[in-house]
Amino acid sequence: MTYENLLIEKESAIAFLYVNRPKALNALNKDTLLEMKDAIASISNDPEIDVLIITGAGEKAFVAGADIAYMQNLTAIEGREFGALGQEVFGMIEAMEKPVIAAVNGFALGGGCELAMCCDFRIASTKAKFGQPEVGLGITPGFGGTQRLPRLVGAGMAKQLLFTADVINAAEALRIGLVNEVVNPEDLIARVKEIAGKICSKGKLAVRLAKVAANEGMQTDIDRAMTIEADLFGLCFSTEDQKEGMTAFIEKRSPLFVGK
Repeated sequence: MTYENLLIEKESAIAFLYVNRPKALNALNKDTLLEMKDAIASISNDPEIDVLIITGAGEKAFVAGADIAYMQNLTAIEGREFGALGQEVFGMIEAMEKPVIAAVNGFALGGGCELAMCCDFRIASTKAKFGQPEVGLGITPGFGGTQRLPRLVGAGMAKQLLFTADVINAAEALRIGLVNEVVNPEDLIARVKEIAGKICSKGKLAVRLAKVAANEGMQTDIDRAMTIEADLFGLCFSTEDQKEGMTAFIEKRSPLFVGK
């Protein structure tokens, strides 16, 4: 499928999804979210892709937010539907068994910060800016920001950012745990590709099951989470990758994983 607001590229087992509305600082409108929904489903089902990298086209923005011009005249019902669509798409990204990395190259505000947060982790450029400025527009975050931000940085810091609409730089985002690493702008994509390549070199099924265990475990109590982990740990021993990985270790050679 050809998209008007996205660019999809593939490099070996890595897919790149660029939000491509640079004149609008890659702001998210309904059409862009619908295209993302289709693209995420396609990438999820692509057996040749092991890792997805999400970033923004252009030099200024990852995603500067939801499209205010689009939202301005929405009714209450339309607003709820728009929020539900954003939550659905971002939920698909979060639930993908394949790891998803956000390469935050610029403004990640509102819906852009929410998009980054639904990825498994975030690598930021020194030019990146983060925030949930919605209350300054008379609305709340609607694509998961009130829920994912406290889970990532803690309730107190999240509420301060949510209530003040403050925008923070990459260094502060790193300090509070919103991002994993900050690099120079010219190094961002190379660094994220390096991390993605390292993930691709590991046991594909094991990586995916580790993501499932972490995601599902965080949504329940510790006892149930341990059971989830034990079940998935046991499942690994039914795979060819487990046998290859352990045999390679014993034989002091690099494993050749096949994803089975």
